[in-house]
Amino acid sequence: MALQAGLWGLLSGSALLLGALIGWFAPMSRRLIAAVMAFGAGVLISALSFELVDEAWRQGGFAPVAVGFLGGALVYTAANYWLSHRGARHRKRSHEAKRATQAENHPNNGAALALGALLDGIPESIVIGVSLIEGGAVGMVAVIAVFLSNLPEGLSSAAGMKAEGKRAGGVFAMWAGIALASGAAAAIGFVAFAGVPPEGVALVQAVAAGAILAMIVDTMVPEAFEGTHDFAGLISVTGFLAAFALSRLT
Repeated sequence: MALQAGLWGLLSGSALLLGALIGWFAPMSRRLIAAVMAFGAGVLISALSFELVDEAWRQGGFAPVAVGFLGGALVYTAANYWLSHRGARHRKRSHEAKRATQAENHPNNGAALALGALLDGIPESIVIGVSLIEGGAVGMVAVIAVFLSNLPEGLSSAAGMKAEGKRAGGVFAMWAGIALASGAAAAIGFVAFAGVPPEGVALVQAVAAGAILAMIVDTMVPEAFEGTHDFAGLISVTGFLAAFALSRLT
């Protein structure tokens, strides 16, 4: 089961590498990248609402949800703040001017970018592993949601790294490493929390949900809005509805 969790995590994480390849070799317009980012944000918001927060409330009640949700957001925000001041503020942006300025101010920000990508992906991957504990089968909505959100992340980030002057080999090695780390995090999520009481699992789900929501608002929404402007909300709602329908039909 741990191996299965790891493979599902690796599958969802592989979207990062796939998106990076597209963003590097088949450049897309910023508007299209932003639209995909907005759709992915809507999908993730739906998944964390119905697959994480609602399920956590059913298992543990309000207290674990409240503590975990706020705690996850707090930990993510603190880590993101630290990384932002080390050259990873615009890690999901494709805006060439912003990335060029970031590279000028932080020329050696490769490690910060990699840690930022890892910070964004770990909570999502742990959720995949925990979903196997609950029913013995992976939460497909969670896997699909993470995959769909990782694709624009890799795409936009790779386009931005190219604008910063990063080398292709280093960029693809980083995303391949993050994909492998996603698989490992999913496996660890299953092993670490198997046998934990429902209240404990609920707390973990809530922590992940809080971190994911903070990540969406801090890193995905700015790119989505800047590229699509008045249509960002509509596209996000479409992604939310698609994920909601999938969760109810599966």
